[in-house]
Amino acid sequence: MKYFVYCRKSTESEERQVLSLEAQLAELQEFAAKEKLEIVASFQEAKTAKEPGRTVFAEMMSRIEKNEANGILAWHPDRLARNSIDGGQLVYLLDTGNLCDLKFPTFWFENTPQGKFMLNIAFGQSKYYVDNLSENIKRGNRQKLRKGLWPAFAPLGYLNNRKTRGIDPDPAKARMVRKAFELYATGDYTLKALANVLTKAGLRSYKDNVLSVSSVQRMLQNPIYYGAIRFNGEAYQGVHEPIISKTTFDRVKQVMSNRGKKKRKRQHDYAFTGFMQCGNCDCAVTAEKQKGHVYYRCTKKRGVCDEKYLREELLAEQLQDMVQRVILPQNWADNMLAELDKEEASEQATMSPELTKLQNEKGGTDAKLNRLLDLQLEGGLSLEEYKQKKGELVDRSIDLDQKITKLERSGNNRLEPMREFIKTSSQAKNSVDLENNQEIVSFLKNIGSNFLLKGKTVRFEAKIGWRVLAKSRGFRNWRREGDSNPRDPRGLHDFESCAFDHSAIPPTTIVTGCFSPFLILLY
Repeated sequence: MKYFVYCRKSTESEERQVLSLEAQLAELQEFAAKEKLEIVASFQEAKTAKEPGRTVFAEMMSRIEKNEANGILAWHPDRLARNSIDGGQLVYLLDTGNLCDLKFPTFWFENTPQGKFMLNIAFGQSKYYVDNLSENIKRGNRQKLRKGLWPAFAPLGYLNNRKTRGIDPDPAKARMVRKAFELYATGDYTLKALANVLTKAGLRSYKDNVLSVSSVQRMLQNPIYYGAIRFNGEAYQGVHEPIISKTTFDRVKQVMSNRGKKKRKRQHDYAFTGFMQCGNCDCAVTAEKQKGHVYYRCTKKRGVCDEKYLREELLAEQLQDMVQRVILPQNWADNMLAELDKEEASEQATMSPELTKLQNEKGGTDAKLNRLLDLQLEGGLSLEEYKQKKGELVDRSIDLDQKITKLERSGNNRLEPMREFIKTSSQAKNSVDLENNQEIVSFLKNIGSNFLLKGKTVRFEAKIGWRVLAKSRGFRNWRREGDSNPRDPRGLHDFESCAFDHSAIPPTTIVTGCFSPFLILLY
């Protein structure tokens, strides 16, 4: 009699059951030598037997039907089948005579009615074990979800914590995941471009594979990153640390929604097309290449226009000057941030009315969630309606939690936009490559709008905060109060050194020091 050896482990993961196949094969080879069994082939497979569809098992059964062997040697019946179809196929082959014998070191079997009866019981026990295990896992998952714990393998950017049974941000990957959301939220990146950026940054899946475009899209659509858990169509509020804010996630969602609108593909990719409009007639500004140089001009779609051509090199010089003009010197930035810290410390002593309002709304939202569950249990809502309403309330609850946390950390949050502005301005020297026209355009779009080309000169409307810097004539020394020789009768110390036209400042806003009027001008 000829035998096939069949070894199986339940998972394809190399980290789990890594010695299972080797251990089974060694034991079965010893058993075959002891029983003097003839082995014609060995089959090994790393796949669950919970449901039919194992390719290696199917190949072995096909070869048995061709009479290449008439017996199987396995560690236990549960290695052969844990579902009724595969188990039934084995019993049927025993009935027809294609399969004459089964050998197990841990289970007795004879090809008799009694033996097949016991084999059916073993297969039934194996199926019961799988079904019962599935129910236990589902019950455990439901309990985890009630506690706000992610019940599965951690998504990209997180790691499973065996002690807390939850997930924690991955120190190596969470930063790159956050950056991916921030880049896509700008609207300057397609999914494919973002996937290329992440590949160059070294972000890989847990199996060390390069992220596909679809994987990046699924990541950007996963609410787990802002603190919500979606599982089997139902929403839960997670207790894990969010990687991004709900606001960032909403911006990404909006950009992805807008991507569905088809745009006409450009024949040429010039850096400054689509960036400006003609200051004379409001038409778009286009570009064309002549004698090796790129020129920008009005499209003149509304008729005759007097706007002249402008070479790309001269345009780039103007835009570079705009960027350099809004860069704060580091000593200015350091002093301004120090003043903000003092202002923030004094504000944190008083609880903001806005914080109280948010806390009251959060309590109301939680109460609605409790009433919603009662209503569903009483039959007042269908399961689908319950899931939809619960998802909306969970998202609102998470949004309120993040706003409350932000306010608690920074008082009434009035100074945060100013702090961000100062940092962005002072760091622009290092973060913006003046030789890269695309980076210049992206930076200027963030600080201004309504870019016009008129008289071969680019003009734009700077956003609040950037207006003062855009009109500045440069920066000299930072002057603080306490000058023994004040030069302004109203107490302003060398305000001209700040490089701003203080004649336009109402007298009521002039206060001691150079920093304070600057802040008033900004906000």
